[in-house]
Amino acid sequence: MAQETPDGASQGEAPRPQSLMLTFLGNYVLGSDVCVYSGSIIEVFGRAGVGEYATRSTLTRMVNRGLLRRSREGRRMYFGLTDRSTAILRDGEDRVWKQGAVNDDWDGTWTLLSFSLPESNQRERHDLRSQLTWSGFGPLIGGLWIAPGHVDVGAVTGDPRFGPHLTVFRSTADPDTDIDTMVHSTWDLAAPAAGYTAFRDRWTGLADGTDQPEPDELTVKLLLLTEWLQIVRTDPHLPVQHLPADWPAGPAESVFRRAHARVDAAASAMAAQYLQTLPPGQGGN
Repeated sequence: MAQETPDGASQGEAPRPQSLMLTFLGNYVLGSDVCVYSGSIIEVFGRAGVGEYATRSTLTRMVNRGLLRRSREGRRMYFGLTDRSTAILRDGEDRVWKQGAVNDDWDGTWTLLSFSLPESNQRERHDLRSQLTWSGFGPLIGGLWIAPGHVDVGAVTGDPRFGPHLTVFRSTADPDTDIDTMVHSTWDLAAPAAGYTAFRDRWTGLADGTDQPEPDELTVKLLLLTEWLQIVRTDPHLPVQHLPADWPAGPAESVFRRAHARVDAAASAMAAQYLQTLPPGQGGN
């Protein structure tokens, strides 16, 4: 199964309903195998400024894309995760809570991947490049892409559209190689740097306790986590020693964790109050 990138808004824009939905389900459904009543989701999203029509449309689109499964109990409709959405959410969970925003334990290795897809396969070339970028790769030269560390590329090598056209190997750079120059010529560092800086400026007040979580902690937590995920997913997680000295990921992550700690308990209590769920094995399609 190929990896998939969830849709997300550009930096500074309001997150799209599907991104909010994945954040919501990742926090309150992931790992439980329950399905959530659509009315509960509509109520929560209404508090975040997403209308009922937009919420229902998002649920339908996610079912059609294989990101949600639907169960009916009487006249009520419930929605739960699929293997596909679970994989996306586990990846996001790892990036936020395990990997972190600062790569300060790099072992000096690189993953290199070359591909030779025909020019006529434009759609496949686009999809492959998108998945490589998602995994932290940058175009070193021509069809040779590079990423720091030991990157799991099983999703692309196992895809029959790509696998026969790929070569993957691990390596270290020659001591005379100018890694700093290579990093700046291979990756666009401006976008994640701007995202981290904007995030820090926007959420410092909440993290420091000078701003209140308006309109409520659950809404704020969904917006906070969704925005943070959008930023870390644009960051190739390059070794900190090869980044500018004022790289803003560390300060932004400190703001994120402190802001999250301020709203997490109250948000979980609100979610428990609003969510109506269907246990595993109940209901039908």
